[in-house]
Amino acid sequence: MATLNPYLNFLGNTEEVFNFYRSVFGGEFQVVMRFKDMPAEMLANIPEDYYEKLMHISLPISGDSVLMGSDALESMGGPLIAGTNFTISISTKSQEETDKIFNGLSAGGVVTMPLQQTFWSASFGMFTDKFGVQWMVNYDINEQA
Repeated sequence: MATLNPYLNFLGNTEEVFNFYRSVFGGEFQVVMRFKDMPAEMLANIPEDYYEKLMHISLPISGDSVLMGSDALESMGGPLIAGTNFTISISTKSQEETDKIFNGLSAGGVVTMPLQQTFWSASFGMFTDKFGVQWMVNYDINEQA
């Protein structure tokens, strides 16, 4: 069964935000990935002043609940608006489940990144559903059988 987690975006201060959240919730970061950690061919699209910014960070809160986030680049999705700077992230357990959820929820919406293999995932895609809710679906490489 898939798990749902909030994914927050900020304009360059995600590390400060997540250090604050960690001070409240406790625990340790599960993943800290900076833009400079991307494959070299992908860095051409990232401004150098963003290399040290966070491409992805995750803070386990409890059980399957994980708070995730990144520094948003306007060049990668438009302007960030406080209050709507979040996405619902779905982590799936199989490619079949990934396809079903992605295709079902994105029907009638706008796909911003079709399902595809990435350097961190077996299958990842993003979309805004027909009701304006932003979603990410991720089938983790570590979940593959």
